[in-house]
Amino acid sequence: MKFIVGLSGGVDSTITAYLLKKEGHEVIGITMKIWDDSFKSSNKKSACFGPDEIKDIEETKKIAKDLGIPFHIIDLSKEYINNIISYFKSEYISGKTPNPCIKCNQMIKFYYLLEKAKESGITYDYFATGHYAKVEFNNKLHRYILKKGIDKVKDQSYFLALLKQEQLSQIQFPLGDYKKQEIKKISSQIGLKLHEKKESQDFYSGDYIELLGNIPDIGDIVNKDGKVLGRHKGICFYTIGQRKGLGISYKEPLYVTEIDPLNNKIIVGTEQELYKKELIVKDLNWVSINELNKELKVKARIRYMHKEDNAIIIPYERDKVKVKFEKSQRAIAPGQFAVFYDEDIVVGGGFIDKVIN
Repeated sequence: MKFIVGLSGGVDSTITAYLLKKEGHEVIGITMKIWDDSFKSSNKKSACFGPDEIKDIEETKKIAKDLGIPFHIIDLSKEYINNIISYFKSEYISGKTPNPCIKCNQMIKFYYLLEKAKESGITYDYFATGHYAKVEFNNKLHRYILKKGIDKVKDQSYFLALLKQEQLSQIQFPLGDYKKQEIKKISSQIGLKLHEKKESQDFYSGDYIELLGNIPDIGDIVNKDGKVLGRHKGICFYTIGQRKGLGISYKEPLYVTEIDPLNNKIIVGTEQELYKKELIVKDLNWVSINELNKELKVKARIRYMHKEDNAIIIPYERDKVKVKFEKSQRAIAPGQFAVFYDEDIVVGGGFIDKVIN
């Protein structure tokens, strides 16, 4: 088999390439260039999108050389700005909480990267990455299904739930059957020090405000009854569940419970007011089913670090579902991504449109 492997310079993608080569497959390393020098980053931390990319690519090139595999760099800076940065800006300015990693996997890593690779004359049987997840073809369902990796702590199926059947058909995740500690051990055994390298979990290296351009106007901070309690510095600076930085003196702790972009207001309330049971999810992608035509019991996750919980998903409007949790969930944020599971199988997912009070 001939594999192209998405290399990032980290331990997971490197060991993915190593394992495939060890199995006797032909392996080609590929990485994407997404940074655009027209951006001026304060560069406070290592991240996916930042000026340190040049150094990261050079390190990745050396890794490919050490592994003895060909290496290609694909320039996707325009595609990244047009699809990810524009999405990030529009969501934040609209008072929502974006998830650029979800969109990047859908549009950049598993679409434009492969399209540009083909245009460059790179042929392959499968595309492999270092994600902790599994892809299998289910003969009973006649569909490719996405499953959690065996390492439940590192499982990344949440970030891959927008991938469509055609994309899943040409993807493999060799680390799905490994635990992170096993991967680090392999790295140590073959003389690499990548297992000691700190992993970057950040989307952008500087302050998010640098990506937004024009900052929204200041406005009122109000309670659920509309009483003005203070002033906010722009809705893009606030997220659902936020407590710090409100600048309000009150008899009990207050949290951001809602963001109203139309009226340029931040609504605050008590901890109890953060808990809701129902929400609407839009822009759906179904993985293990073709469509939802009746109520379905699932485990639902409303953000990556959220522990999925029992829920029912119900057909709502076109390309939307209503989600009813068995128990109230804290700080459900419009714009975030919701994923539905049946045990370890991804049923589907979509973006949170609104919370039902």
